Amino acid sequence: MYLPESFNEPDRELVLDLIDEYGFATVISWTSTDGPLPEPMVSHLPLLLERRPEGPVVVGHFARANPHAQLCDGATPALAIFSGPHGYISPSWYETTPAVPTWNYVVAHVYGRPTLLGDDESRAHVDHLIERHERGRAAPWPGDLPPDFRAKQLQAIVGFRMPIERIEAKFKLGQNRTQADRAGTFAGLEREPDGASRELAAFARRYYAAKGER
Repeated sequence: MYLPESFNEPDRELVLDLIDEYGFATVISWTSTDGPLPEPMVSHLPLLLERRPEGPVVVGHFARANPHAQLCDGATPALAIFSGPHGYISPSWYETTPAVPTWNYVVAHVYGRPTLLGDDESRAHVDHLIERHERGRAAPWPGDLPPDFRAKQLQAIVGFRMPIERIEAKFKLGQNRTQADRAGTFAGLEREPDGASRELAAFARRYYAAKGER
């Protein structure tokens, strides 16, 4: 991706935190490298990050009928794109003029070569995914399914694991603006009626606080 130095995020832990928090990813593999325009295989999946001593891994699952699963052979490269908060930035929020509108956003590109999981590992992954998203609810779903129904549903999916070989991360959060312009951006986003803009403001404030800036 186009990655100007001012928006390149080198802090691996911050990027892993993004992947952990915003786990719904676009996963892309290529069915062929022949010809001028290789055919991509694209799936949209919830993934879980596992921080392991040997390196981070993302884990997910496909519908077993999805032909994308056949590309998880440990050799075919794949790209998982994780998108964080994003939103429109009005130049009216800046102190510096003249200025033009822009769009701020946070994204991570994760590269690796996925392999399929066995039935037991796939089942454990699904249980982990459910626990992750039910955790903290006032009345978490207990998961009390009839055994035959549960077994049938699990047979319809197959898990995969992708060790992360490389990460590119773009945190476009006004690093090229003055501190006063950024402060105006945060305040402007927080006044917007949509929750996405306010989420972007909160993320940006946390980001600059982690960097010891404002």
